[in-house]
Amino acid sequence: MPTGVAMRDARRQLFDAAERLLLRDGPNALTSRAVTDEAGCAKGVLHRHFADFDAFLTELVLDRIDRLELQATALRQSAGTGTVDGNLTDALTALFESVAVAIVGLITFRDELRDRLRKTRPAGVPLLTEAAAMIASYLAAERELGRIAADADVQTLGLTLIGAGHLLFADRESTPPEPGAVHRMVTTVIADVVQRRLL
Repeated sequence: MPTGVAMRDARRQLFDAAERLLLRDGPNALTSRAVTDEAGCAKGVLHRHFADFDAFLTELVLDRIDRLELQATALRQSAGTGTVDGNLTDALTALFESVAVAIVGLITFRDELRDRLRKTRPAGVPLLTEAAAMIASYLAAERELGRIAADADVQTLGLTLIGAGHLLFADRESTPPEPGAVHRMVTTVIADVVQRRLL
């Protein structure tokens, strides 16, 4: 690889390369050499920006969590528009068709990465925990608007929707679930709390 060519935003290029590898080949294929080859740079570039490969992976996961906030904001802003089940179906599909499932697999696969993430995120599975909070925040906004029941337990609903969504999308060997399957799961989970006339 050429070493005299400057990389613009090397961190972003390395993160993007790692995500492509995760989506294409899974967590087993993720090595520092594979990432730098995919990014088209010398291996030393990664080590100039990160203390070691697990530090790189930790920052990759944290970056993906930070990017989830953009989706969370858009989802909260959709409260009161469309339908509750439609908004949730779209949000879960966007989340799990992205690199999220592969990131969770990476966290599960690498003990050192999990240990480092536990220092700032001691509970739950990083990324899935934040995704559940995103769903709960949206449902809380819909509850305030009267589109779901006033006594709806939005925290439990968020956890349930993320867990069920992850299970639907987690099989990397097959094609993603049909949109109808995601929608059926959503409508089943929220059936008791959504105001029927607005479903």
